[in-house]
Amino acid sequence: MELLRANELIYGRLLPVEEPHLIERYNKALTAFGLKPTELEKFDIDRTGFSPQIAEELDDPHYLDPNQVNRRFVILTPAQADLPVVHTAFSNTSQLVYEFFSKNSRAIDALTIKDVIYGEIEDSVSRVDDIEDLLSINQVEFRVLSAEDVLGKASELATLVDRLKQEPDAWRDNKMLERMVELAKVTGDIRENALVPDQVIFRHNAFWTSHFGGLYVFVDKDMTTVISDPAAPGFRRSRPWQVSYLSIRDADRVFRFLASTGRIELPRASWIETSDYLEHRAEMAIGALIRDAEPNVDPGKFDRVWLQTWIHGHAELINRDGTFPFLNAAKREIAHLGQLKIDEVFPQHRFLVIRAKPDHPDAWLTNRLISDFVPSDFVSRYVFNKQGFYKDYEGFGEAWRRHVVNTLKTTYLKDKEAFRARLYGLTD
Repeated sequence: MELLRANELIYGRLLPVEEPHLIERYNKALTAFGLKPTELEKFDIDRTGFSPQIAEELDDPHYLDPNQVNRRFVILTPAQADLPVVHTAFSNTSQLVYEFFSKNSRAIDALTIKDVIYGEIEDSVSRVDDIEDLLSINQVEFRVLSAEDVLGKASELATLVDRLKQEPDAWRDNKMLERMVELAKVTGDIRENALVPDQVIFRHNAFWTSHFGGLYVFVDKDMTTVISDPAAPGFRRSRPWQVSYLSIRDADRVFRFLASTGRIELPRASWIETSDYLEHRAEMAIGALIRDAEPNVDPGKFDRVWLQTWIHGHAELINRDGTFPFLNAAKREIAHLGQLKIDEVFPQHRFLVIRAKPDHPDAWLTNRLISDFVPSDFVSRYVFNKQGFYKDYEGFGEAWRRHVVNTLKTTYLKDKEAFRARLYGLTD
């Protein structure tokens, strides 16, 4: 993974923490979690406060996520809101934490001047043993604490202020007044500083989770759909009138679910011809064939002439695989008819020519699911499915790893927003 780190393709855009007072505050949160304080003089954190360096020091990549549910968080600064989340068991953790920052920005701004904020994102379950446990999570609550108990002191001061206003003789209570002064030295003027978060409960909607080898949950008005390996505990076991269970190996049923619920764009000239989507898929497909057929080949010599020569020389292999010929035929049909007769397409191939509907709330999650059916496209895997990408990457040889890194640097990383807009129609 060192090559990925060096090129900021893993643990990139994190926030360095090196000021002694911030390290001291972080250690207070670790101690509160029952963990050993760090001895590092510098480390990086993501939006949730997770640090890859501290994970290595503790020899525990799940130190903020011990049961892969009820995720812990550590907030040192409001600047964390703009960071990625690099380690999580749930795909929507990043969005939930961002919403917490957004809804409570005044309190977070004020609290982090004096203190560290930490706690847990509490679900309705303490551990996940089967699918039903996951489906029972309808909302999450941020249980918020602070090392110096600024939150508790602000609450106590607010109560005393109310008493002072409402009880005629309260101003005669010197002990109470002295306590108010003592509290105000810590909290400041609570009339100006909003120290208590305004919103701590958030909806838990569609998501992917790493549990049971990877599982998707999509939520519609009258039905919740689970897509996973049928071997997952609880698969098709309960609530058939509320929950539909689809095998992730059943390409036909998964495609029909995405199409019937309006989550995908079918292959039409209106977006296919302006995005170079099929050309991108074809390039990825040929690259995967070359990697498997000639694992020791140097990808550095991949140019148009070399690739054309390789394609002509391996026609039988390419035709047997079928992906490249299908994409060429699809491109011709779309150019001629303006669309592709998708029902006539082999189910597995359908995922090569669709993308998530960009304006659908589940667009990123849907593109992630699509990428599971097109593992040859390592670029899409990296954009939407980093856990899957990193797993694939570990199986690549050194030469191919360098090729993957160089491709991502010269395509996606060069201009992420423009790349996502052109290929996937996404504007954020």
